[in-house]
Amino acid sequence: MTPTPNTSFSSVTPKQIRVIGVPLDLGQSRRGVDMGPSAVRVAGLEARLEAIGHIVEDGGNVSVAIPEQKKAGAAHAKYLKEITATCTKSAELVLKSLEAHAVPLVLGGDHSVAAGTVAGVAEFYRRQNQKIGLIWIDAHSDMNTPETSPSGNVHGMPLAAIMGLGPAELGNIFNFSPKIHSENCVLVGVRDVDAHEKENIRKAGVEVFTMRDIDERGMRTVMEEALRMAGRGTAGYHVSLDMDWIDPEDAPGVGTPVWGGATYREAHLAMEIIADHGRMLSLEIVEVNPVIDEHNQTADLAVELALSAFGKKIL
Repeated sequence: MTPTPNTSFSSVTPKQIRVIGVPLDLGQSRRGVDMGPSAVRVAGLEARLEAIGHIVEDGGNVSVAIPEQKKAGAAHAKYLKEITATCTKSAELVLKSLEAHAVPLVLGGDHSVAAGTVAGVAEFYRRQNQKIGLIWIDAHSDMNTPETSPSGNVHGMPLAAIMGLGPAELGNIFNFSPKIHSENCVLVGVRDVDAHEKENIRKAGVEVFTMRDIDERGMRTVMEEALRMAGRGTAGYHVSLDMDWIDPEDAPGVGTPVWGGATYREAHLAMEIIADHGRMLSLEIVEVNPVIDEHNQTADLAVELALSAFGKKIL
């Protein structure tokens, strides 16, 4: 059949998307992820999302302190005060975006920004007497607390804060904790977990699929189960994507690379399955570090994965 000029092959349901940059790099020792939002924008995020049918508004960047301006503070939770202040501001922007019927797309920055993103989404739905789920896609579990962290870097603590284990300042944005019920929090693709984090994971009772689970069972089975867990009894789920989940061969420009991650196609399949289910409430992409990237390859992949999560298909 020959298509008429008005035939549309797009299967994407148009969404209003608001991009929020959080150029925070206080949560880790390696500098550069503060330039992540710019790198992703340079890779054409807005235009490429609009090309598949979405309406995109760039909300700019949250103002962030830089290490040269501040003292690190307590060695067991460096820059915690400044990180909490930034996450509080970003939480308010995420909340306002949802109130304006826009889907928040948050660009990090290091992964500590997730404490703010999740707080904003959870608060929006809490006001409607609903809860949300969380899909945490990462090489690391980010379940350290100030008491267990070997480095004191807060980017290894946001999920612990979200789940109510601490640090309390970061976990109590909007004055409630935990932000997610344990049965609706799912880690996907972890492969580098500290000894004390394992205890915290058990204590929190969150669901976990490691890279071994993906190796043995396949990405489709893992993602289908993860989305079922995050979605049971919830309004939907926030997706927090750390680019170090992907193998450094495909994503070299990340804050803390770990070999043995998801392949290019596995990463796309995960995002495509999320889009198929249609219950993603918000998305964040973190830890893009253009300083150690190759020709903006990692930022470009971040945009491609965002497109897949927002419904782009091969056919």
